[in-house]
Amino acid sequence: MRDSAEFTRSESRFTDRFTAGGRDGRPVEAGRYRLVVSRACPWASRALVVRRLLGLEEALSLAVADPVQDERSWRFTLDPDGRDPVLGIRFLSEAYRARDAGYDGGVSVPAIVDVPSGQVVTNDYQRITLDLSTEWRAMHREGAPDLYPEKLRDEIDERMEGIYQDVNNGVYKAGFAKSQEAYDAAYSRLFARLDQVSEHLAGQRYLVGDTITEADVRLFTTLVRFDAVYHGHFKCNRNKLGEDPVLWAYARDLFQTPGFGDTVDFDHIKRHYYVVHEDINPTRIVPRGPDLRGWRAPHHREELGGRPFGDGTPPPPPPPHEVVQPL
Repeated sequence: MRDSAEFTRSESRFTDRFTAGGRDGRPVEAGRYRLVVSRACPWASRALVVRRLLGLEEALSLAVADPVQDERSWRFTLDPDGRDPVLGIRFLSEAYRARDAGYDGGVSVPAIVDVPSGQVVTNDYQRITLDLSTEWRAMHREGAPDLYPEKLRDEIDERMEGIYQDVNNGVYKAGFAKSQEAYDAAYSRLFARLDQVSEHLAGQRYLVGDTITEADVRLFTTLVRFDAVYHGHFKCNRNKLGEDPVLWAYARDLFQTPGFGDTVDFDHIKRHYYVVHEDINPTRIVPRGPDLRGWRAPHHREELGGRPFGDGTPPPPPPPHEVVQPL
């Protein structure tokens, strides 16, 4: 029986698949769909990184929500007149209700919306990036890396499952625990897994094989938020990321790789967590730190070998309208 004090993540409500030619789900079609994200959200950040690495900017347009949502859901207040310029809506919840008029559940990002109908297609954050890698191949840029190579999928899946349970979702289990026992259990699993991953990465540059894979993307989006929010805000404070030499160097290596750090907005990250989670931070004061300059420091991970993009190439710079303020 599940401890009622333990945080439980809601399952995705809309899970339509994208498949090449529409053989089993929605057809992949350039320009038809819009990816809605918040740069604050680690689950949405997976999609931001993968979209950049694969060069899908022209095929799949991007809507960025305000990092501070209200009771009406994620808001498009960063856009003129507070409306998404493509979908014409003020709140992501409108796309959810366009799909299901009676829907009254949570509204999450990432979400992919069908532009012609205005309906959400999927908010399945676990599946979206895998489909972008496998089913959207015809839209990939020349030189795009294979983030989910078939011969390594079993190992990638195994790595991702452990990291999801204990790290990606583990920080939330610690931060939103409603009892000391639930918090202690999540805390223990989190740092046991991080220690295991650190030991693994001490001898190789990436989690699986010698190139970046989906597993690295999923670990990165938690690590990049660790010192800024999870260490203090979620009480994941055995040590900071910057105090683990291996994980800190690994995270910096990815951050400095085109497609990773250029999607990260620390201002959005901090404002979301510290302002929205009033039950944890009732004052809504956003801390000034940490000092972010270390993210650009040399990491020396290249000495372990590896080829970040395999036989491919780095992505070009992001489109001007998607550039994040640099550190």
